[in-house]
Amino acid sequence: MTVGAGIAVQDGSLVALGAKILREVRGNVHVTPAAGGGLTNGAFLGVRSAPAGSRSVFPVGKLRDLRFMCTFRFKMWWMTQRMGSSGRDIPFETQFLIVEGTDGPQFTSDSTERPVVYTVFLPILEGSFRAVLQGNADDELEICLESGDPDVESFEGTHLVFVGAGSDPFEVITNSVKAVERHLQTFSHREKKKMPDILNWFGWCTWDAFYTNVTAEGVKEGLQSFQKGGVSPKFVIIDDGWQSVGMDPVGIACLADNSANFANRLTHIKENHKFQKNGREGHREDDPAKGLAHIVSEIKGKHELKYVYVWHAITGYWGGVRPGVVGMEQYESKMQHPVSSPGVQKNEPCDALNSITTNGLGLVNPEKVFSFYNELHSYLASAGIDGVKVDVQNILETLGAGHGGRVLLARKYQQALEASIARNFPDNGIISCMSHNTDNLYSSKRSAVVRASDDFWPRDPASHTIHIASVAYNTVFLGEFMQPDWDMFHSVHPMAEYHAAARAVGGCAIYVR
Repeated sequence: MTVGAGIAVQDGSLVALGAKILREVRGNVHVTPAAGGGLTNGAFLGVRSAPAGSRSVFPVGKLRDLRFMCTFRFKMWWMTQRMGSSGRDIPFETQFLIVEGTDGPQFTSDSTERPVVYTVFLPILEGSFRAVLQGNADDELEICLESGDPDVESFEGTHLVFVGAGSDPFEVITNSVKAVERHLQTFSHREKKKMPDILNWFGWCTWDAFYTNVTAEGVKEGLQSFQKGGVSPKFVIIDDGWQSVGMDPVGIACLADNSANFANRLTHIKENHKFQKNGREGHREDDPAKGLAHIVSEIKGKHELKYVYVWHAITGYWGGVRPGVVGMEQYESKMQHPVSSPGVQKNEPCDALNSITTNGLGLVNPEKVFSFYNELHSYLASAGIDGVKVDVQNILETLGAGHGGRVLLARKYQQALEASIARNFPDNGIISCMSHNTDNLYSSKRSAVVRASDDFWPRDPASHTIHIASVAYNTVFLGEFMQPDWDMFHSVHPMAEYHAAARAVGGCAIYVR
C-alpha cells in the first residue's frame, strides 16, 4: 500500500477519503504525499521504472461507473468540457478532471445517502516534461508525458499528477491548484495577481468590424458611431491589422474568410502605414508623433477613453519575426517548423497551425526575447498604449525542439513577457489568448486575464450555447489562475441579450465587436 494524505493505493485501488476512484491500479504507480501548506487531502501520482523517451504513455487504473467532468483541448488553442462515467470517455489532452465518488454504495442500509467525495486530478509539469490525461478502450486512465524535444528523454516520474479530494468540489479545486503552486513555484494563483482596470469598464474590440483591414480612420469612425448611439466605451482593443507584416517571397498564403493571413511575419516593431498620420503604403514615417501616438491621443481626448490596448502574437505575428529583417537582426530570429503533439493531432485540425507548419515560423532567440518584448512594449507605451492582447500563445509548445523542450521554451517566453509588461504597463495590461495549455498556465506568475474559450462566432447559430457552456466549465479550472475573459460579442445580434446576460454575471470585462 502506498499512502499520501487521504489518497492511497489499497488492494489495487486508488482510494480518496475512503472512496474507490480507480480500480486495477498498475503496480508501477506510486503515491507521494503533498508537502506542507495545511492541505491534508492531497498527493502526487507518479510511476516507477519508467523507460526514458520524449513521449510516453502510462496506464494508471480503471475508472468505471463514476461521474466526471473534465476540460480538454479540443483544438490546439482552446479547451472545452466533457462529461462521462468511464475511462474511455476521457479525451486526449485532458488537463483537468474531477470525479464524483462515495465511500461504498450511494445509499446505506437505512436509505441514508452517503457523503460524496470529489476527487480532482491535475496533470502538471515535471522538469522539462508536461503531463496530460487520457483514457483508453479498457477504461484505464492514462498519463501522457512529453517534452516536445526528441533530445530530451530523461525524467524522474514521481510528481506527474496531483490528486486532491474533499466534500466541497470548489474548495478541492482551489486547494489542489494552490498545492501545485507551492510544489512547482513557477506560477501564482489568481488571488495573488493584480487585476487590470479594464475589467471594470465597457469596451470595444475592432476585430469583427474590420478584421485585419482595420485603420486609424476606421477606429475613429467606430467610436463616433458609439457616440451617436449614446454609448461611451472606456477602452478599445485594436486587434490584428495594425502591425508591419509581410509574406516571404516563397510563402504560401492562407487566406480564409474573416481571418488573418497566417503566412505573414513581422517585419518591423512599429505600426504599418494605416496607423501613421497621412501614411502611404511602402513609406515608413520615422517621427513617433506621427505613428500610433497620433491616433491614440486623438481618440483618448475626444472620446474620454481610459485605456487602449493592441494585439500581437506571442511570437510577434502568426508567422513569427522575419529572420534577418533590417532593424530586427538583434533578435536572432530563426526559422522553425512546428511539430504538434499526437494528442492535439487526434482532436480537431486547425488551418492556422497547418499554415504555420507549412511556412515555418521565425522564432526569436529565447535569450533575446525580453529585448524584443521590451522594445515593442516600450514603443507602444510611449505612444499611449496601455496594454496588449497577446495571442497564439500555444504555438510555443510545437517549437521546443532544440530549446530543451516545450516547457522550458514556454517558461522563458512567459517570464520575458511578464517582465516587459511589468516594466511598460503598470496596470498589468495584458490579456492572454489562445493559451489553454498547462505549459503557459503553470508558468504565469503575473498575467491575470485569460480568454476562456474559443471565439464568439456571429454567423454560426449552433455556436452560441456551446460558447457560453465552454466558458462556464473552463472557468472552473482557468479561474484558479486568471480572471476569465468571455470574449467580445455583437450588440446587434439575435443572441445579443443572451451573451450580454452571461457576461453580466461572469466577472469579466464586457466589450463588443
